[in-house]
Amino acid sequence: MDHRAWIENVEGWASLYAFDVLSDGSYGEIRLMAYNSQNDFMMHLPPGAPEFYPGIPYRSYFTDLNFESFIYRSASAHEPLYSYVNARGGWIKGMYLPVSEPGTVSAEVFPREPGAEKPGTLYCLYVVHYSPVVESDSMTKHSPEVSEAVINISIRLHETQDFFQSMAAAVSEIKNVCGAEKCSVYTVDKVSQNCCFINEEGQQPAQLRVLAEELGCSPYEVAQKWEEDLALSDCLLLDDLSVIEQRDPAWYKSLCEHKIRNIVLYEVRFNQMLVGFIWAANYDTSKMMQIKETLELTTFVIAAVIANYQLVLRLEEKSSIDGLTRLSSRNVMNERIERLCSGEDKLPQTMGIAYADLNGLKRVNDSEGHDAGDRLLRKAAALLRASFGEHEIYRAGGDEFVMICPGIGSDELKRLSGQLRALADSTEDVSFAIGSCFCEGEYDIASAIQLADEDMYRDKEDYYRRHPEKDRRRNRR
Repeated sequence: MDHRAWIENVEGWASLYAFDVLSDGSYGEIRLMAYNSQNDFMMHLPPGAPEFYPGIPYRSYFTDLNFESFIYRSASAHEPLYSYVNARGGWIKGMYLPVSEPGTVSAEVFPREPGAEKPGTLYCLYVVHYSPVVESDSMTKHSPEVSEAVINISIRLHETQDFFQSMAAAVSEIKNVCGAEKCSVYTVDKVSQNCCFINEEGQQPAQLRVLAEELGCSPYEVAQKWEEDLALSDCLLLDDLSVIEQRDPAWYKSLCEHKIRNIVLYEVRFNQMLVGFIWAANYDTSKMMQIKETLELTTFVIAAVIANYQLVLRLEEKSSIDGLTRLSSRNVMNERIERLCSGEDKLPQTMGIAYADLNGLKRVNDSEGHDAGDRLLRKAAALLRASFGEHEIYRAGGDEFVMICPGIGSDELKRLSGQLRALADSTEDVSFAIGSCFCEGEYDIASAIQLADEDMYRDKEDYYRRHPEKDRRRNRR
């Protein structure tokens, strides 16, 4: 039969696959028999891909275990299947249709033992529509059971404003859907390269650390490894670990040590950006298709929640962290002082305030350029962290820094201020004017900062008396 001529009549990106039912009832390798001229996937194969011929093994071009599972299931069960997944850089809506191919079954070609399943060749037509953006209508074509599960997960995601509580509640629901012994969401922020491990009990930083240590890499590198393990598929639904053993031996060893028999690993993407994974272990393999359909929709909802949380974190960081020095910003300092003044934050019994001004920043900016000035500020921030790293450090202005030290003693405040001065003196280009104020008992925090500021200016005047050539105020006269 001319498969190519037949498949050209199919609308959409269409391809025809076949596999043999062997004499022992197992299935042979999936073969690509034909594809139509509309099929962009097959028209743009990667460089070095073998030339197509009818019956070429599918894995000559791709390895997608979920796709193969759907082909086997549709053709062998004579059951049309539907999927809508976020993979290969877009949204893929696929129909799997079992088709007949008369005259291909032959007892001579496929001898069988008495009682064995009848051998032969089975065919599946795959028709796909690709879109770079999600189509909401395509997400509604699922069974009532799947739709109910997705609704329940969505409700749990929005029961509270606390991100980790809502994600933990969703994980608990997903765990029930999967019939799994273990389940978690592993969030990935590609901008900051930070990751979080969240199970039904909430955020688990210890488990995140243990997992990374067992795999011999950082938490972000774990996410990168999982992306590689997916091999461009949207998920892995494995009823054994043989594929993991081949693709990721270190992870396979870790899974075996934790008595994991099977896994679900589903990537979570928002606008094609990876934001996390859903991970389940020792799940109910009889629910595989329901799990896949549920997670296809669930990942879309979870992705939006994770992406929104990560955006809020970045916005909060932008307003609270000085972008150049990575110290706390003036806004955060003002809010902290306001809380101390209003009584919202309890005043500690003792308080140390240190005020530091970076000498010579204006001169460096004028003579060497602002890039040199920025480098000087970053170096100054590093020295401040080295001395006052256990306390609150704020960039109060262009070259001014405030350290708030709750519970500190007078001698310790003097020691830290002296240490900062010694570190600066040991560098070639960093010099601080430093002032301080120690408070105990009843005191006003705003007045304490003002006194530290005044003390700093006295120190600066002394610096310029000793180094008149660096006083830009005199140089302008």
